[in-house]
Amino acid sequence: MALSSPSTAVTTTPYHLPKLFHSHSSSVTFLANKPTRISLAPISKWKIDVSFFPDFLNKSKDAKSIKQDLLDAIAPLDRGAEASLEDQQTIDQIVRKLEAANPTKEPLKSPLVDGKWELIYTTSQSILQTKRPKFLRSRVNYQAINVDTLRAQNMESFPTFNQVTADLTPVNAKKVAVKFDYFKILGLIPVKAPDTAQGSLEITYLDEELRVSRGDKGNLFVLMMIDPSYRVPV
Repeated sequence: MALSSPSTAVTTTPYHLPKLFHSHSSSVTFLANKPTRISLAPISKWKIDVSFFPDFLNKSKDAKSIKQDLLDAIAPLDRGAEASLEDQQTIDQIVRKLEAANPTKEPLKSPLVDGKWELIYTTSQSILQTKRPKFLRSRVNYQAINVDTLRAQNMESFPTFNQVTADLTPVNAKKVAVKFDYFKILGLIPVKAPDTAQGSLEITYLDEELRVSRGDKGNLFVLMMIDPSYRVPV
């Protein structure tokens, strides 16, 4: 779902303890007056037991660091308007790692999705309005979603203040079909949306502060939560 008119397992490396012994057999021989053979079975068991905890901690750390890498990569790109093809590819690679670490497997069943989000990056040129002079582009774009009413709203800021509202139909626990109903020109003049004003949106990453979505036209959207209490007009 575009944010304006429709014409608009992070893979973690398994943690291995240092190899403390090297032997061609399953035991180590200590030479004294009489050879003594000691089984390594308890050591192997110990390795298995403790290896779980570093993996668990690394997953949490990796998700946080990947998210920071994404925010750092996005920061100088004016929400994507200044992104080169190479920049877009780099960000997509980071996003895919983040998506693999998604802590919310069924976002449409989570209260975290509800509220007003600010768009901080997209590949959609129509939303970025890159064909317009900079002074005529929306400075900030927002998207709001309320799962309980299955409503969504996209909003532009100064100087346009355009809005559009939509009905959502769940396709699965991550994806919704989108049917736009009304545009508001300058935020004031209502215009009924044509029947062809439809799309879809899949939420591929969601936590308390960041949401990643992918639209039906292949565009990527990265948004930050700004108001979890916001309600979309019914």
